[in-house]
This record gives sequence, structure tokens and C-alpha cells, in this order.
Amino acid sequence: MVIPPGGKQGRLTAARPAPDHCGMTTGGMTTSTAPSTNDLETALAHTRNLLARDPALAQEQALEILAVHPGHPEALRLRAASLRRLGRAQEALVLLDPMLRRWPHWPLVHSEIGQALAAAGQSAGAVAALEHAVKLDANLSEAWRALGDLHRLAGDIGKSDFAYGRHIATSVNDPRLREAAIALYDGKLAVAEPLLRTHLKAHPTDVAAIRMLAELAGRLGRFPDSENLLRRAVELAPGFTPARANLATVLQRQSKSAEALEVVEQLLEADAGNPSYLFLRSAALVHIGEFEKAIDTFEQVLGAYPRQSKGWMSYGHALKTVGRLDDSIAAYRRSLEIAPGLGEVWWSLANLKRFRFDETDIAAMKAALGRDDLGPEDRFHIEFALGKAEEDRGRAAESMAHYGEGNRLRREQIDYDADETTRSVDRARAFFTPDFYAAREGWGHPARDPIFVLGMPRAGSTLVEQILASHSRIEGTMELPDIPAMVRRVGGRGRDTKMPEILAGMSAEEIRALGQGYLDTTRVQRKTDRPYFVDKLPNNWLHIGLILLILPNATIIDARRHPLGCGFSNYKQHFARGQSFSYSMEDFGRYYRDYVGLIAHVERVRPGKVHRVLHEAMVDDTEAEIRRLLEHVGVPFEPACLRFWETERAVRTPSSEQVRQPIFRSGVEQWQTYEAWLDPMKSALGDVLDQYPAVPPSLWSDVTGP
Repeated sequence: MVIPPGGKQGRLTAARPAPDHCGMTTGGMTTSTAPSTNDLETALAHTRNLLARDPALAQEQALEILAVHPGHPEALRLRAASLRRLGRAQEALVLLDPMLRRWPHWPLVHSEIGQALAAAGQSAGAVAALEHAVKLDANLSEAWRALGDLHRLAGDIGKSDFAYGRHIATSVNDPRLREAAIALYDGKLAVAEPLLRTHLKAHPTDVAAIRMLAELAGRLGRFPDSENLLRRAVELAPGFTPARANLATVLQRQSKSAEALEVVEQLLEADAGNPSYLFLRSAALVHIGEFEKAIDTFEQVLGAYPRQSKGWMSYGHALKTVGRLDDSIAAYRRSLEIAPGLGEVWWSLANLKRFRFDETDIAAMKAALGRDDLGPEDRFHIEFALGKAEEDRGRAAESMAHYGEGNRLRREQIDYDADETTRSVDRARAFFTPDFYAAREGWGHPARDPIFVLGMPRAGSTLVEQILASHSRIEGTMELPDIPAMVRRVGGRGRDTKMPEILAGMSAEEIRALGQGYLDTTRVQRKTDRPYFVDKLPNNWLHIGLILLILPNATIIDARRHPLGCGFSNYKQHFARGQSFSYSMEDFGRYYRDYVGLIAHVERVRPGKVHRVLHEAMVDDTEAEIRRLLEHVGVPFEPACLRFWETERAVRTPSSEQVRQPIFRSGVEQWQTYEAWLDPMKSALGDVLDQYPAVPPSLWSDVTGP
């Protein structure tokens, strides 16, 4: 490795306290006398430490050093790095250019040029500079991280994972920790975990090890554990930027978007133009309903990084949500120009109900399916998109073949157990009895604000929400994740959950606190002072017993649709997340039966608490159904609810376009064209299908339990 004259390699080290006689202060260094070599190293170390948390102060410190030592290479590099972090990448590049000519074999100057080019939106040049840097010195951790960011933005997950793996492996010096890092990178989690835990017993404040253990927990889906570990790492080392960036991601994955946004804003204070942080900021803003701010951020980062296919895709999603369909289509098209095989974009276009593929599009999708390097996720997305394309052309057999293949590929990737859902429903029916609620009369939070619209996906819940949100006293929000998050927090997840039985041991104060907690966490979604708000997460039907306990005065609307109409609509839909039951006709049929059974049980246990809206009835006699709905909520009828499509608001579900136009009947009978292929669904539905909309006696439950 070649190091420039008078310079050191410049790895990040902890700043040492400056001796008083050197004139060092928090803000800089006096220049009346030239400091000794040791004092210079202290000043450089102090500047490196400032760089991560206060680049403006680092810039001042670097200038102070250069005033005493003009042309000092490491001070020049730190000044360039601080300019980059302050969003002044072009100024940094002007400073770095003569440095490169003077020290062409210094790895760190190539690394800094690469990061500055990345900040300036010159991705190709940035990748070349960073690759040259790690060729000169394979242990440049920050260069590997920057490469990982650039490859991820370009959608090259393989190269991104490799670079991030090298970043982790080169961030540590301890042999055991390096072994753990390599195991983590290789996906050998069972090898990495004991190594990390053993190391942390001996070195409990090693933030690099804490971060790696957090990464391992995240890969296992243990996001609360990952969050706690990362918070500890940031507490121990506030300037540990990688851990803070990981924390923002983990918070976002837990739907803690408001908290994630706070962390991202802290990151951007120190690195204003970082595209990864900006994309994360956009995602967090979308999740808290700040769509226009999210769109502005997307436009900012895509203006600087125009070759980011997934960035254009996410931008298209946000534009669709606010109803800018033409702009959304243009964004999706831009994404496909960059990455023609990106299946999610093809499906996103298919999911625009008024969009129609042309023959060129169909040929492009089929050509993508013929590629050997097309991943399974891109493949099943394109199969769903081709299913929609053929359906629009009236070719039912060809359409169903593509839907079938898309569902088969998707189902292979999902660990869904229909028996587990049935067991959960059976436990709820046995637990939530009249005696249980009678013993807790008056418990829970008395708020009447929430209106829960629940049921099956694709059953008309978005339409019901749009009608309600057209009322002057009701605010529409989104499919809020707060109730499922509460269930996981209180009872754990999966087969080992303690819900609902854990509720039996809670006091009145604890139950009320759960209701208050829901109101607190959903507050960020409320943008008006309207007294009611809608939470339209369909899957909340699984937790209806909990909702009635913690929020006994909340309104509950069951949006229900014909089983085959609902089932076929689910089968041809690829959902961004969740709804694992929808990729098999048999799984859907069983899930629908469980849903009908639990709602029927609740209607017997808590009569009058659930109001049902049948989608077919809403289509046949819209005004009468709307009047019944508003009466149940307890608000007067308003004509605006009849003209719900005129209400301007963001809608984030597959039905976003349909609720921006009057009700149409064609979707109600659409499934009949495909009935010949729906026999597995019919068999699984059984008498629920035969007796719809009535509930068959086979699903009645004994509600006289203890």
C-alpha cells in the first residue's frame, strides 16, 4: 500500500482528549504555535471523529490544521470528506483532483473521489473509483460500504451483498470477530451467533460486534431484538453511522416509520446527499402519509441518481397513491428502460386497473421470462402481469395459466400453514366468551375515534373507507399495522404466541393502556381534526376479540364479498406483503371459512357490535347501504358520501383507482368467466359458499364457556 508523504492511512479512530497546552478546543486549534507531531495526530484524530457527527465542525478543524500545515494530505482528505457530507460534492471533487494527480496510488483518495462522485450523482464514475480504491487496498471498509450502496441502488443485489459482506469483514480486527463476520456474510447464522455472543461476554461494549449481532437478529426476523442492540450500539458510539443507518431500516421494517424518520433525519444532517438515506426517508414519509414530501424527496434523489430502477419504481408507487396515474406510468416506464427484467414494475403496471399492455409489452415480458438469470421474484411478478394482460384480451385459459404459474412460484417461497390459522381462530372462539367480557365490563379505553373496516382483502373495504372518508366528520388513513404490531409485542409471534390467553391475567389498567397505546401510535397518521378515523387493515378480523376488549366503543365494519368473487380477485392479485393464504385456492377457501366463523362467533358474543356491508348489496342499492353504514357509525347522512369518487385523498391499496370513479357492476360477476378453474376453492369453502351470505350451522360455536 502506498501512503502519501507525511500522511497516514487515515482509518477512523477515536479522538484522544487534547492537552490544554496545545490550544485544542472543541471548535478547532489555535495557530499561534505549530503543534508537535503528537499534537497533529491528536488534531487529525479529532477531525475524523467530528466527521461523522458534525461535518461543519470537521471542516473548521481541517482548515485550522491546514493553516498550520499547508498541503497536509490527510487534512486535505478530511476537508474534502467534510465538504461531501455537507452536500458540497462538487467542491470536494475540485479539491480532490490535484490530490489524485499528486498521489495517484493513495487508496483513500480514490475512495473519497468515489464517494464524492456518488454524492454528485455520477454513479458510473463512482463505482470505478471505489473499485480502484479496494483494488489498491482490499481492507477499505468505507469504500466497500459505498460500493454496496451504489450496487443496491442499481438493483444489483449480488454485488451489493458481496460489498456489504466485505464492509463487515473489514470493519473489525479481532480474529474471532472477523470469523463471525465471514460466517454472517456467508449466511452461516448458526456459526456466527455463538461466536458473537462469546465475544460480547468478554467485550460487552464492542459496538462492531453488537451491530453484527443486530444484523443476525434482523435476518432471523427478530426485529425488536435487532432494534434494542442497535440502540445500544448508538448509545455507546453516537458517531457510529452504520449502526444508526441499520437502526433506521429496522424501525421501518417494524412499521415504526415516525421513529425511523427521526433517525434518518439525523443521518442526513451529517451526510445530506446520501441517496440510501434519502430513499429511506421517502419510504418512511410514505408510511406516515406524508406523500407530497415523499414525492419531493424522490424527485431530489432521482434527479441526482437517474439510473436507479427501483427508485423510479418506488416513485411510481407514491405517484399512484396520490392519483397521478400518468406520471406514475411514466415513472414505471423509466424504471423498465433501466431494468427490463424488473418484474415488480411489470406487475405494478398491471395493477393499474385502467392500464392496458400492448403487444410490445407482452413480447418484452415473455422475453424476460426466457432469461436464465431471471430471479424467482421477478419471474412470478411477470407471470401475474401476463395473467392480467391476457385477461384484458379476453383469453381466459391463457390468463389462468399465467395466474396459476405465478401463484405456484409465489407459494413455494411462503411458509404458510392453514392449520395454524384455524388453530388461532379456534383459540379465539374458546377464549372470547360472554363471561370473559362480562367480567371486564367498563374496561378498555372509552374512545370512539377508531372505525375498523376489516374482513377479506379485495372484498370492498377500500370502497367502504372512501365512502366514510367523504364524510366531514371522518378521516381516512390507511391499512394501519398497529394492532398486529401490538399482538406481536404483547404475545409474541407465530406458533409460540401467548395471545389471546395472556389477556386473562391483565388488569383493567393494563387493558386500558393497550387501547391508549393504539391511539398514541396511530396519531401520526391523522392529519385533520375530524373526530373519527378509519383503520382499514382487512386482517384485523383475526384480532377482533382484542379490539373489542381494549377499545369497546370503537366501530367495527365487516366488508364482505361473495366467496368466489373475493377468492378469484385474491388469486390474481400479488400483494406487496402479507396475505400468504391468497396464493393457493385451497388456502384461500380455508382462510375465508375461518374468517366467517370468527365473525359469526363475535356477533353472538357481542351482539350489535359488528356492522356488515355486503359488496353486492352496496353495488345494487348504494344509497340505502351508505345510509345504513353512516347510521351505525353514528354520524348524519351527507350527500358527499354518495359522490365518494370526488373526494381527493391518498389511497394505497390495489383498489385505489376504482374508488376514484362511480361504482360499477362488472367486477361483481368477473369470477364467473373463470368458474371452471375454481373447483379447489369451491371444495375448501364448502357450505360457506353454498349458503352465502348466510352463515352455515357448521360454523356456529358454543359460546357458553367459562
